Amino acid sequence: MSDFTETDSRSEIAALSHEVYRLTKQLEEQEQRRLAEALPDKYDPFDNPTEYKGFCGDYSKILPRITETGYEIPLEPDYSERRALKRSYRRGGWLMIFQYVFSNGLGYLLVQLVLALMLAVNPDAGSAAITEYVRGSSILVSINMMVYILCNVGIAVIGMKWAGIKYTSLVRTNDFGAGRAFQYCVIGLLLWTVSLYFILGTKDVFSKYGIDIVPDLSGVANTYLGKTVNLLYACMLAPMTEELFFRGVLLRTLAKSNQRFAIFASALFFGLVHGNLQQFILAVLIGIFLAHITLKHGSIIPAVIVHMCVNTASSIIGYVSEISTVASMISYLVLLAVSLLGVIMLLVFLGRDKLPTPTPKQARRGVLVAVGSIPFTGAVVIYVLDILYKLFAKK
Repeated sequence: MSDFTETDSRSEIAALSHEVYRLTKQLEEQEQRRLAEALPDKYDPFDNPTEYKGFCGDYSKILPRITETGYEIPLEPDYSERRALKRSYRRGGWLMIFQYVFSNGLGYLLVQLVLALMLAVNPDAGSAAITEYVRGSSILVSINMMVYILCNVGIAVIGMKWAGIKYTSLVRTNDFGAGRAFQYCVIGLLLWTVSLYFILGTKDVFSKYGIDIVPDLSGVANTYLGKTVNLLYACMLAPMTEELFFRGVLLRTLAKSNQRFAIFASALFFGLVHGNLQQFILAVLIGIFLAHITLKHGSIIPAVIVHMCVNTASSIIGYVSEISTVASMISYLVLLAVSLLGVIMLLVFLGRDKLPTPTPKQARRGVLVAVGSIPFTGAVVIYVLDILYKLFAKK
């Protein structure tokens, strides 16, 4: 009988020990979960429900203290956080400065090299005649295409290495299909139509002071080959390379703490880089939308598709308008019908996906910090002065 009691007691002790161990592990797991919940999410430290998750990257690289238990991000960034944020904004500014210097410098050098070679081969031809030939043939548009492809892709690669952006993150698309592609393209055409009216109004205002905001493209790429090269670049290569740079790299570089700021800042630079007031209006307006859908889907693919659609429609209508007045009227009536559908689709889109709204903490980490970055502000000033110079130089 005593042997049975001793064995039974050992079993009970073992069962109790196992239960104590299980409860201890359960308490440890609960404590770990509690501590994890007490820590800010380093990929979403501002807990902003209006922003798109996972796009801004690891904020602990900006503010390492968010990994500390119980740490709360202050309303105003301290010196070290402000300096780290400025570093990101400096990168964006330098990328835009590189874009300006290399695109203009390389373009100028190539054009001068071609003119010099052609003058050497044809010494009897005057420089004015050669310049006119280069302008009207496919040479000038080919140089323009090569320069901007090299600059957009090359500087984008530099920016990705600089900011630690992975190539796969640019094309890993979420929740996107044919239906959304159609919706976004129609919205893009609507925004293009709206921009045309803004451009007409702006043109009327400036014309009263003898200033023409429309760039002079007369005599450019008059040959079939020139027009083909221009179409290839405008409808395919420009959308892909520009989206790689502006929405793939620049938007991510500027979106560390405030997605709304990044949307408008990248759209502003996208407009400024076009170098004239006419295209600036369209590029800023559609750039806001392209940045928005890039944030929503985490990829540049939707923006590339919309960009291609708008540029293709613009090119087709431009060439059709040269055929006859009737063809021009028909094309614009079709565009108007598509735009009316676009109004409905835009309202549906904004009903579900409004632009991100920054929290008070984020508002103090966007434009207020960016303007203190000399390369960022300097890039804006350089591009603005360039557009103003071109405007008043034509007067």
